[in-house]
Amino acid sequence: MSLDSGRTRILTQPGFLPFLIARLAAVFAMQIQAVVVAWQVYDLTRDPLALAYVGLAQFIPMLVLLLPAGDLADRHSRKRLLAASWLVQALCSGLLLWLSLSPAPQVPYYYAVLILYGCARAFTGPTLQSLLPQIVPREQLARAIAVNSMIMKLAVIAGPLVGGLLYALGGSLAYGVCLAAFVLALMLLIPVQTRYADSQRPPEATAWRRFTAGIGYIRSRPIILGAISLDLFAVLLGGVVALLPIYAQEVLQVGPEGLGALRSAIALGALLMGMVLSVWALSRHVGPAMFIAVIIFGVANLVFAFSTLFWLSFVALLIAGAADMISVYVRSTLIQLATPDNMRGRVSAVNMLFIGSSNELGEFRAGTSAAWFGTVPAAAIGGVATLVVAGTWMWGFRSLLRVDKFSDVEIPTR
Repeated sequence: MSLDSGRTRILTQPGFLPFLIARLAAVFAMQIQAVVVAWQVYDLTRDPLALAYVGLAQFIPMLVLLLPAGDLADRHSRKRLLAASWLVQALCSGLLLWLSLSPAPQVPYYYAVLILYGCARAFTGPTLQSLLPQIVPREQLARAIAVNSMIMKLAVIAGPLVGGLLYALGGSLAYGVCLAAFVLALMLLIPVQTRYADSQRPPEATAWRRFTAGIGYIRSRPIILGAISLDLFAVLLGGVVALLPIYAQEVLQVGPEGLGALRSAIALGALLMGMVLSVWALSRHVGPAMFIAVIIFGVANLVFAFSTLFWLSFVALLIAGAADMISVYVRSTLIQLATPDNMRGRVSAVNMLFIGSSNELGEFRAGTSAAWFGTVPAAAIGGVATLVVAGTWMWGFRSLLRVDKFSDVEIPTR
């Protein structure tokens, strides 16, 4: 079978294409909203700490709700949970639309809506990650993850660009587009069937034992623990996304359109790398590839930190996005292939707790560092910290460094 026919067979898998387009619409809305909210709050306050609070308002509810969300995803219909979470996110877009139309918008109200938005996202992450293996068979899962990741980057690229342009026309228009995109995602999700769902459910136990089962499983698998924690600290310490509004306004002086381009550069690099991985799937030296990708991510962010040229900053973020895509692809594939279906919700919840919420906590870290040390030093410190983490994890998780093929990690015998 040719590589092209492999991609075609994935796209013709029943339910996969509607699921892909639905997720594309939802991610498109999320990316537009992320740019517009960050720019609007900073525009209202001119305070770097305000950007930190934007991240913190979303992180706290995710921290509290992710583990219960993972348990629900293993005990109930993941498709229905996903639909409910998208419905609440659509409501949040409507509330932000109402706030933006207010003659005197109050920043605390934005934080309140973002808290509700963070609650919804806590359920989106585990259900999305654990739903895909119920739609496609196991033998097609690695390629489905690569194709899914590549397509999602289209939204991550187009979303910030469109968000910057829409904000220039008015924030209310941007939030209206987000509301429409979430509604479209809900409509497309309805016909998706979960043909490969495992009928087995987690055994009855106390809520705490069910919630923490995912943590226990990951701790018993050093390769997965190493992959998740490596990504966690790389994003937490090295991410510069929260600083982009400041760089766009004060360092590069490129305005909201330039901010959208900078955010899209990260996704464009990831998209290009995703296209490569969908054609030439990573089949050997999986562990070393992940470590090399994290090192490149740190170096690229260091270049961005000191750059005062828009084109150089764009290229640095492009490379950082490509490197991050390799790390995400390796981590996601290892987790999905090594986890039984009746635990995927809880394991995905832990993964989202450490990875997904680390984006918001990383924004808080970047915002507070910029307030304390200045914008450029904050970005530079993050890049150096990423390199230190990569070196430390190569020594501490040698089992991950030695992984050659994805098949080296399999689901344990029940």
